[in-house]
Amino acid sequence: MVTSKSEVLVGRIILIVVLVLTLLPLLGMLSAALQSPDRLPTGLAWPTNPHWENFVTAFTVGHVWVLLGSSLLIVVVVVPVSLLFATLAGYALGNLRVRGGRVVLVAMVLGLTIPFEAIIIPLYYQITSYGLLNTQWAIILPLIGLYMPFGVFWMRAHFIGVPRELSEAARVDGAGVLQEFRRIQIPLARPALSALGILLFLWTWNQFLLPLVLVDDPDKRTMAGALGAFQGQYIDALPLLFAAALIVMLPTIIIYVIFQRQFIGALLQGAVKG
Repeated sequence: MVTSKSEVLVGRIILIVVLVLTLLPLLGMLSAALQSPDRLPTGLAWPTNPHWENFVTAFTVGHVWVLLGSSLLIVVVVVPVSLLFATLAGYALGNLRVRGGRVVLVAMVLGLTIPFEAIIIPLYYQITSYGLLNTQWAIILPLIGLYMPFGVFWMRAHFIGVPRELSEAARVDGAGVLQEFRRIQIPLARPALSALGILLFLWTWNQFLLPLVLVDDPDKRTMAGALGAFQGQYIDALPLLFAAALIVMLPTIIIYVIFQRQFIGALLQGAVKG
């Protein structure tokens, strides 16, 4: 397929427009974060005397080091466990075609339609009955369950696209289900696993509602969840609030920049299969 110069030019213009629209909010937040703490930021204007110390203040007052440890603990548990369960279930539904798999798949699709906000009240009482309120487990366990519908659906979409001839050839060579899964299916699923892992990391790191409702101690929340307490304490100091928001966003931006090739590769792989 030959692409004309006009199509290339239009594509580049669209990319530039999207890039500008993406960077403008970040630049606006940065300019607001560098204003004087006692000043109300207005518009996109670079301050004549940037207050870089706002980031130090937000870092110190917001207990960022403590929140980093709490967020990392939650991410380190939620992401691997969710990947494990989603991969096993996706393999069973997409490759093994287990009995009753359609019913499970329909349940997973229905689970995709349930927003977090709809179950937050019953979830609060359930976590309270387990004695896990105000602990990191009050965030970890619900997130693993809430991520399952999407994770299983994502991995099933990958495994269902793997040629069945590979499984049949492995069985002929004497490989069992676990051997085939470990030696053949998992290496082929690395792009899908990488993309899913990135999504789960971003969603967990930026999780705001569950930590805010289920954990009273801000130091036990995720960084995004603790931003609510910071906002309530420094509602009049908007530059500090913008600085804290940028600190929270920084790790997600770094992770996406580092692993963007794997993420885009998995999306393109899915598009080709589709």
